[in-house]
Parts: sequence; structure tokens; C-alpha cells
Amino acid sequence: MKRRCPWGEQTASMKHYHDTVWGVPEYDDQLLFRKLMLDINQAGLSWQTILNKSASFDEAYDFFSIGKVAEYTEAKINELMENKGIIRNRRKIEAAVANAQGVQKIQHEFGSFADYLWSFSDHQVINHSYKEQNEVPTTSPLSDQIAKDLKQRGFKFIGSTTIYAFLEAVGIVNDHLDHCFRKQEVSQMGKGE
Repeated sequence: MKRRCPWGEQTASMKHYHDTVWGVPEYDDQLLFRKLMLDINQAGLSWQTILNKSASFDEAYDFFSIGKVAEYTEAKINELMENKGIIRNRRKIEAAVANAQGVQKIQHEFGSFADYLWSFSDHQVINHSYKEQNEVPTTSPLSDQIAKDLKQRGFKFIGSTTIYAFLEAVGIVNDHLDHCFRKQEVSQMGKGE
């Protein structure tokens, strides 16, 4: 029987997410932006809630097209506030617009959002070693640094805790527990540079 991180055993959708998505190194700007926005929307809520609404989020936010979200108007924000399929928090919706614009500026400066993010870890997966879930931190000096830099670049609703969860989700940080079958699989996926 495969051993997983305990949180990955909670529901069928969490198991699927844990086994196929969480911690896989991501280099696609569109998918990185999507994951960042889903992590921002998760703030104060459970990840299960976001997973349950992910298809609605994709539809409501034009599949998180960076270019489209960056041009959302006040009318579009008001429309999203009426959408019961997503998290209707005006600050989080406004953050999507500001952050899409921020991603565009980073793409212009660094070539891609991925290159910018992965540069913080020298384009390597950071493999941690934890035996128990309660050992895994919710922030780190790296998440502090990235959150601070993103805030200086005009990103909204960004804190170290959200960024740490994002770094885990996109595989920059590998926090699968030592006994988890995904630990080794994920650690060998980073392309490095």
C-alpha cells in the first residue's frame, strides 16, 4: 500500500491532487499564475474548498489567462462578485487583476514568471526532510523573501504563508514527508539549470 502525506488521504480529490499535482515542479507561467491565485483564494479557507471550486474558478477567470485577467474592468470585478461558484471576496478578486499585471511586468523584466520564481532557489528543487506533518513549517526565509519582493512589485494579498504554500504546490519546495511515495518521485522531476 502506498504511504502518503496524511493530508493527502482525506478525500478522493485530495488524494488525486496529492498524487498528481502537489509538489510537481511547474515552469509554465499560465499554470504558475493559476496556482498562485488559487492559493491566494484559499487564505482563511480549506484547500478542499478550493479544489471543489477549481472548475468554477477556471471558467470565471478565463482559465487564468494572464493577459485577460490583467485587463479586467470594474464591471468584470462586479460580475465576479455575483458568481456563487467562486470565492466572492473583492480584495481577492482585485488582487487577481493587480497580480496578473505584476506577472506581465516580471515577464517583461525576466523573460518569464517561471525564471523569476525559480531564480530564488537557483533553479533547483529544495528538498526538505520531515517525518511528521507538524514538523512542516508554514513560512521560511525563502517565502519571506519572495513575498517581500512580490509586494514591492505591486502584488496584492501576498504573505509569507500563502507564498510558502505556493512554493510547495509548484515544486520549488518539496515538502512531501519522508515516508511518502511521492517524495523521491518529485525530487527527481526538477529540470535544474
